[in-house]
Amino acid sequence: MTTAGPYHIRPGRPDEVQAVRIIEVAAASRFRAIGLPMIAALDPAEPQEVLLRAQEGRLLVMADAADRPVGFALFSEIDGTLHIEELDVHPDHARRGLGAALIEWLDAVARKRGLPELTLSTFRDVPWNAPYYARLGFLPMADEDLGPGLAAIRDMIAVKGIDIVPRLFMRRPVTG
Repeated sequence: MTTAGPYHIRPGRPDEVQAVRIIEVAAASRFRAIGLPMIAALDPAEPQEVLLRAQEGRLLVMADAADRPVGFALFSEIDGTLHIEELDVHPDHARRGLGAALIEWLDAVARKRGLPELTLSTFRDVPWNAPYYARLGFLPMADEDLGPGLAAIRDMIAVKGIDIVPRLFMRRPVTG
């Protein structure tokens, strides 16, 4: 268990699927304020997908002092990297370093597993997306640098219509 002030990081539990989906919807609602209501309207992750990740140990939550989830990360190993599938913090708990703390925890997971880098896909011009991750040491990846797993994610994003605004993949070497 890792702490960040009155918060702590721990594995997500199967009974927290709905809490994770509520956090995802709340975090996505921020897109309305920047003129992207279509992103805010996207459905959250399917409950069975979140449940599977919790059962497999691929759901991490940031919990408050009462042990209620206020943020989360879904992750997997793809193309020899630890890929951050999704990372959200409820807007009521934003701007407290919770997202950065989750990324540092994922960095430690990658290091323990012998994985050389973290990867993610994000919106290029949304302030709390690519610019935020760049401040945390992530660099853009060229399309030709995507392995088959990340390329498949890129294609799935296009099929789902999430590429309404420019997206990019980013990577960060594991520290330590």
